[in-house]
Amino acid sequence: MRIALFSDVHANLPALLSFFEDVERENIDAWYCLGDLVGYAPWPNEVIHEIRKRKIPTIAGNYDVGVGLNSDDCGCAYKTDEERHQGAQSIAFTNANVGDEERKYLRQLPQHFALDLPFADGMKRLLLVHGSPRKVNEYLFEDREEKSMIRIFQQAGCDVLCFGHTHVPYHRNLVSDDKTFHAINLGSIGKPKDGDPRGGYVILHFDFTLPFQNPQSLKVTFKRFEYPVELTAAAIRQTELPDIFAEKLLKAF
Repeated sequence: MRIALFSDVHANLPALLSFFEDVERENIDAWYCLGDLVGYAPWPNEVIHEIRKRKIPTIAGNYDVGVGLNSDDCGCAYKTDEERHQGAQSIAFTNANVGDEERKYLRQLPQHFALDLPFADGMKRLLLVHGSPRKVNEYLFEDREEKSMIRIFQQAGCDVLCFGHTHVPYHRNLVSDDKTFHAINLGSIGKPKDGDPRGGYVILHFDFTLPFQNPQSLKVTFKRFEYPVELTAAAIRQTELPDIFAEKLLKAF
């Protein structure tokens, strides 16, 4: 079974359309979006329309929650006053431009998806969240202490945890008391922050004929694809959004 997972589109329509072209070349059985459809770029309504048109199962990201509630708080962790000011401009722009139906759609998105998978040694749970199982806007960075990560798995009752929010992809394999856990960050479709401006997503390949403990039972492929990032950057500069958002896309920081 092959599942495509993507996250953090952030109103970047050219990136999303390029993702659709790329993933169509993959032999996938299902796909899921892990949230943050809006914010930072000019096409919140168009992105929501494309997701809904394809009936892609989608959960709410922290930005979706904020805009769904017409709030001025996106739940983002800005580090400086300048970043907070830029963030305020972004959510104000998004709230001013998102349609009523699109806002209603964001407001109704679920918080997570849980899938029970039939491996040879029994059922294992795949949990899809935006930030973490505990909070939609909690950041699970790759350098998080192993004990803390394992505790999150134990509290959530899952074996594979997939998430976004940090915009930096990684896969960590964790072991505790002979139990295996997989933590998988999808990166970002429309706003990467790992120095690579290409959009990114993940394909999970499950082999249910094997026990979950077998390393071959789950293969994780990190996919990157080109998209016209200059087009998105130019479109951002033509709006009231801060020009730095265009620069961040071009340099992926």
